[in-house]
Amino acid sequence: MKAVRFHRHGDPEVLRHEDAPDPIPERGHAIVRVRACALNHLDIWERRGLPRVTFPLPHVSGADVAGEVVDAEGFASRQRVMLQPGLSCGRCPACVSGRDNLCPSYDVLGYMSAGGYADLVKVPLANVIPIPDHIPFVEAAAFPLTFLTAWHMLLTVAGLRPGETVLVLAAGSGVGQAAIQIARFIGARVLATAGSDAKVVRAKEIGADEAINHSAGPFSAEVKRLTDGRGVDIVVEHVGETTWAQSVRSLARGGRVVTCGATSGARAALDLQHLFARQVSLLGSYMGRKSELLEASHLFFSGRLRPIVDTTFPLRDAALAQLRLERREHFGKIVLEA
Repeated sequence: MKAVRFHRHGDPEVLRHEDAPDPIPERGHAIVRVRACALNHLDIWERRGLPRVTFPLPHVSGADVAGEVVDAEGFASRQRVMLQPGLSCGRCPACVSGRDNLCPSYDVLGYMSAGGYADLVKVPLANVIPIPDHIPFVEAAAFPLTFLTAWHMLLTVAGLRPGETVLVLAAGSGVGQAAIQIARFIGARVLATAGSDAKVVRAKEIGADEAINHSAGPFSAEVKRLTDGRGVDIVVEHVGETTWAQSVRSLARGGRVVTCGATSGARAALDLQHLFARQVSLLGSYMGRKSELLEASHLFFSGRLRPIVDTTFPLRDAALAQLRLERREHFGKIVLEA
């Protein structure tokens, strides 16, 4: 098969479109022909290398996959599917209780395993989710990781309720566009930030009630103005160092920041007096449960949630696709088509 792999860490030019061994069939696993694979920031961190993490080399990234079954017990040949990106053991107390994202061996497809930047990918049978014929492969690939992450953040971890006000950072990101749609569906008032006037317009088009160009200056003051000085109930934070202080300042009394990432850096200061005096909560969230993805998928398949696709690239142009992601030129998901 053909795959995009890197043999050493570095800039996008280390990605090679080359021949690679086909995955070997294994009991309890499925082999899927990849038709589309969406990019995530995780792909860039893998390619650059992470401190204290040793990736198997050569490495195939790609957590968000849609395609057709080649070989899988219980599935018809060419069954159209998308893949649950979270990998878990299925046997530990966390998995048995349905909290598979708390599994001690939890992994993400394409992190320590071979992912979807390839013609074929192998995953456990439990990770295979059939998709209806009317769902395009590109949209199916753009859905799982970011909508699962945003769903878990807002509903399970932060406990979003109808009528609350949510601030979503980086509306053009995968998590951002998903969180806007989910919060809107639940019945929240949605504020969002974006890095350009054009992205501000797009944020409103997909459901934000108000959008703020964060490149024009600190957004917390505008958030307070838009909420008559009160602040928001929930901040969906995944940017990190550059936005953390403003995210906390944007909260109403009793509000909560829920974070799933730190694309601008992981170090952030915190005024503990502000934390306890205003009774705010800081919540961590990572991926989500398969049951949550299945619940969100019903809304996707029925048209009530829809991933925003920015651009598509052929698999061989994965380096160009990652460069677009690195430069933050996108609004929505960037997808490779195999």
